Amino acid sequence: MTGIDSVNWKLAASGGLQKMRVQQADTVDYFLRAGDQEVYLNDLLGHYLRLEFKQNIQCVYCGRKTKTSFNQGYCYPCFQSLAQCDRCIMSPELCHFAEGTCREPEWGETHCFQEHIVYLANSSSLKVGITRHTQLPVRWIDQGAVAALPLFAVSSRKLVGLLEVMLKQWLADKTNWRKMLKHEFDEIDLQQERIRILSLCEQPLRQLQEAHPGQINVISESDVQDFRYPSISWPKKISTFNLDKQPVAEGKLLAIKGQYLIFDSGCLNLRKFTAYDVDFYTQ
Repeated sequence: MTGIDSVNWKLAASGGLQKMRVQQADTVDYFLRAGDQEVYLNDLLGHYLRLEFKQNIQCVYCGRKTKTSFNQGYCYPCFQSLAQCDRCIMSPELCHFAEGTCREPEWGETHCFQEHIVYLANSSSLKVGITRHTQLPVRWIDQGAVAALPLFAVSSRKLVGLLEVMLKQWLADKTNWRKMLKHEFDEIDLQQERIRILSLCEQPLRQLQEAHPGQINVISESDVQDFRYPSISWPKKISTFNLDKQPVAEGKLLAIKGQYLIFDSGCLNLRKFTAYDVDFYTQ
């Protein structure tokens, strides 16, 4: 027997799946996390791996068992009640804290009223993105960016959302995830793009800064950060595993990028299946 049929599987981790922990290095370091166990993945390139969903999902917030995961790991009651699951998390310009209708005002004060960064990134082509300053560079790695550059520092989540909406006149805010997984990307000089975008948005930016004095600051001096991802090869065609339909994902690990394991048999987005109870096997 050859290939995957002959693998002698060894249980390496078991429990609720979490998004991979990453560390910036010459080549990004990846760690698979299941329950309270962690497995370093870079050394497993070229090895056969198997991840098996045990038909159990427990909410990442309250621990309640749920048949369906909402918003990457929450049960429906938590999805409906928690501020971190509100629509303004995905669309921060819709923040309604000032109207007194935040689901959890204390949570909002802690998470939404801190410095956020507007950035340029190249994951497949040029895009604009936003994140809390504490999430860099993890946010860029999770998106599979090959390069990124901070553009603005902003005082609150709603204001950073308004700024992003303004910039979407000239910039995309989505990644072509299939190109990202194929490691196909445009050659882009982010420093030159920064100059171009600041010129294009000069007037609306000034108006927004005048309306919110001292709360939007251009990051005038910053280096482009480049990222390399662990790989043996990149796929020519993209197919994906869905643990809800097929509870086993297995194959030879060829690369890791964003929050995806890239096998010779397909790609698995680990973040999508946060809170799924799994067994993770290695050779």
